[in-house]
Amino acid sequence: MRVDDFLRASAERHQGKIAIVDGERRVSYLELNEQASRFGHILRRSGLQRGDRVVIFAENCVDAVVAIFGTMRAGGVFVPVNPTTKVDKLAFILGNCRAEAIVTQSRLLPIVAGAMALAPSVKTCIVTDGDAVADASGIIAMPHALRREPAVAPADAGIDTDLAMLIYTSGSTGFPKGVMMTHQNIDHASSSITTYLRNTPDDIVLSVLPISFDYGLYQVLMSVKIGMTLVLEKSFTYPQLVLKKINEEKVTGLPLVPTMAAILLQMPSLTPGMFPTLRYITNTAAALPPAHILRLQELFRDTMLFSMYGLTECKRCTYLEPDQLTTRIGSVGKAIPNSEAWVLDDAGQECRAGDVGELVIRGGHVMKGYWENPEATDRCLKQGRYPWEKVLHTGDLFRTDDDGYLYFVGRKDDIIKTRGEKVAPKEVENVLYMLEGIREAAVIGVPDAILGSAIRAVLVLAEGTEISEREVIRHCAKHLEDFMVPKSVEFRSELPKTATGKIKRSEVQAEAQKAATN
Repeated sequence: MRVDDFLRASAERHQGKIAIVDGERRVSYLELNEQASRFGHILRRSGLQRGDRVVIFAENCVDAVVAIFGTMRAGGVFVPVNPTTKVDKLAFILGNCRAEAIVTQSRLLPIVAGAMALAPSVKTCIVTDGDAVADASGIIAMPHALRREPAVAPADAGIDTDLAMLIYTSGSTGFPKGVMMTHQNIDHASSSITTYLRNTPDDIVLSVLPISFDYGLYQVLMSVKIGMTLVLEKSFTYPQLVLKKINEEKVTGLPLVPTMAAILLQMPSLTPGMFPTLRYITNTAAALPPAHILRLQELFRDTMLFSMYGLTECKRCTYLEPDQLTTRIGSVGKAIPNSEAWVLDDAGQECRAGDVGELVIRGGHVMKGYWENPEATDRCLKQGRYPWEKVLHTGDLFRTDDDGYLYFVGRKDDIIKTRGEKVAPKEVENVLYMLEGIREAAVIGVPDAILGSAIRAVLVLAEGTEISEREVIRHCAKHLEDFMVPKSVEFRSELPKTATGKIKRSEVQAEAQKAATN
C-alpha cells in the first residue's frame, strides 16, 4: 500500500472527522485529502517528476502535513528537515539528494535563500504562509496556489515499492546520511506499531515531537493510516499548556522522549488521575531510567506505558508490553510484530543469554540503504539468514535475558543521543574548528538528568589564545541546530591521542563517565 493511500482511505471512511488540530485550526480528513491532491498538482505544474525529492523545512503545522502527503501524491519523495538547521547543513542535504523543491515558512526564508544559493538543483520554493510573499519574487505562495488547483489526485504517482521518504540521520563522519524508505517500509512499520499500541480511529494523539524526527513523523503517518485525530504542538517549551491540552482535547495517546519525561517528573502540580482519557504513553529515542518508569507509573496509574527502542534505519525495533515493566527493569522488550531481532557476537554467532553483542533486525521495515552511499550501506545491511535478504546490523550493543527480552548496553560508535536527537561528535567538532584559536577538540556526551546526555566540548587552545565558554557556545549556536550546541565547555592543556596523533575521543568520554559516577 502506498502511504498517500493512507489518507485517501481515511478520507473515504471518516470524511468530516477532524484529522489534525493545529492551534485554533482544525482540518477534516476530507479537507486534508483534497489539499494534498491540490499540492500534488502544484508540484507537477512546477516540473516535479516521479522520484524527485522535495525537502519539507518547516515546524509542526497542518501545511507541512499537506506537503508530505502532497509530495507523495505527485510521485515525489519527501525529505523532512529540522527547522533549526543552519544554512550549511541545509545546503548539504539539498545538494546531496538533489532536491527539486523546498517547502518552508516565511520566517525561514533567509536560511533557505542562503542554502538554495549553494544548491542549484532546487528549482521551486513553496512558502506555506506565502500570501504575504509575492509570486514575482520567485516563490510560490502555497495558500493562493492551492486554491487554483483541482482537488482530484494527480495520475500515475507510482507503486508501493517506490521510494517515499529520505530522512537524514547523523553519521560518525559528521556528514548526515539519507535513509531510504519505500512506501512498503513505512506501511510495514506503521502497521506493526499501531498493532501493539492497539490504535483505533477513536484515539486522539498529542505530539510535540518535530515531524523532522522520525518518532514525530510517524505520529502523523500512523494517525492518518488508522483515522485517528492528531493534535500537533510546536514544542514542549511550556509543558503546563501541553498538559492542559491533553484534557481539553481528550487525548488518549502521548509520545514522549526521556527529556520530556524528566521535565514532567519535576512538576509538583502533577498528581495521579489528572488525565482520565490518557490510554497510553510511549517512550523511545533513549531508555528511561528505572526510577523515572516507577514514578511515571505512580502518576499515570490507569495509563499503559510502552518502553521502546528504535533507530531511523528501520523506525522501530523493539517494544516492551506495559505489564512487563516492573519485572523486566531496563528492558526494551522484544521485536515488534512481524519482525525479528537477535544479538550476534564478533564471530557472527548468535549470543547466549547474558552475553553482549550487536543487535540485528530483520523485517519489512528495514531501510533500502543510504542514499547514494554504498559503502555506508554495506557496513550495516548484510547477508541475512536466507540468501534473498539483507538484515540491519544496528551498531548497538545488546544482551538478552533467559526469556529472550532485550537490554540495551551501549553504542558501537560515538553517536550521542540528547533530547531524543542523534548528534555526531564530528559534526560539532567541525564547527568548533571554525573558531580561530581552537587547536584540538573532542565532543562527548555527559550524563544529564533532563537531557539524557548533554553535549560537552573539550578543547585545547592555541598558545596565547583566550576564548571563553560563552564565546564557544555562541559560536556553535550560530552554526548548529539547538540540540547540537554544547551545554558545557572544558579547557585542557592536551587531549589523549593515538600513536598516529588521532584524538582518542573514547578515552575523553570514559574520563567524563568516571567523573560522573564519583
